[in-house]
Amino acid sequence: MAEPVPRTGAREPVGVDTTRPSIARVYDYSLGGKDNYDVDRAAFEQILEYAPRQGDVSRMNRRWLHRVVRYLAGPAGIDQFLDIGAGLPTVGNTHQIAQQENSEAKVVYVDNDPMCNAHGRVLLEQNENTHFVYGDILEDGTLLENKNILQYLDVDRPVGMLVCGLLHHLDDQLDPAGMMNEYVARLPAGSYVAITNFWDPADENPELHTLARHLERAFTEMGLGSGWYRTREEQLAYFEGLDLIPPGLTELEDWWPSGPLTRPRLPEERVMIGGVGYKRCLSLSVLS
Repeated sequence: MAEPVPRTGAREPVGVDTTRPSIARVYDYSLGGKDNYDVDRAAFEQILEYAPRQGDVSRMNRRWLHRVVRYLAGPAGIDQFLDIGAGLPTVGNTHQIAQQENSEAKVVYVDNDPMCNAHGRVLLEQNENTHFVYGDILEDGTLLENKNILQYLDVDRPVGMLVCGLLHHLDDQLDPAGMMNEYVARLPAGSYVAITNFWDPADENPELHTLARHLERAFTEMGLGSGWYRTREEQLAYFEGLDLIPPGLTELEDWWPSGPLTRPRLPEERVMIGGVGYKRCLSLSVLS
């Protein structure tokens, strides 16, 4: 029996349908992958008309994820991860980075696209601590009540929750901030939440604001059908109830960079930001 199609931001998951572009397959193409079709490449080419180096943005997002996972699995001591909207397997997946720091780290990947699940189960479930689960971030009760996830994660202990490049594919009517607030409320104290999203700098940088508006139109009207650029204030709402780890909600290359810049930062790279929030443990004075 086929699994039911869950709710998504702009439209239903594409899966193996080759007549319309898929978010996961377009992202795969932008990273130089091979799990994509002509329709996906055509959609990405429309985006490149406004942002010729958009592929660098995808690679930058992966580098940011790697740095965050190393921090969480290393100094932060997180040993279980929930990677939501995992997409298609690529080079340097979450479990590979986390298990370099802690060989016992558990990673549960989640995606609502059947194609991602099929590939993920074959290519990512490489050991007993790595699992790929079908699920949707918009599930009632949140994924933290999904029985297929609960069999692998102990949600009474701190979790590293990764939501990278996903929330900008949820339209405003789905209230991504309210949804994230519900997740944060359900996470145990000591957990971390890592988020990246397309960014509209608005008054912070009028020139980049113009680029963000052009790109949003390319994503939502001419390409994938989703991809909204939101302001810093709108994205800070995702972290309500969390302490932002310094340097806060920043351009991705400003978050714990691996070294000095080797070239000027591209405009396309500057309209994506990310941050990591920590759910503080209640002090004894608060509990008494």
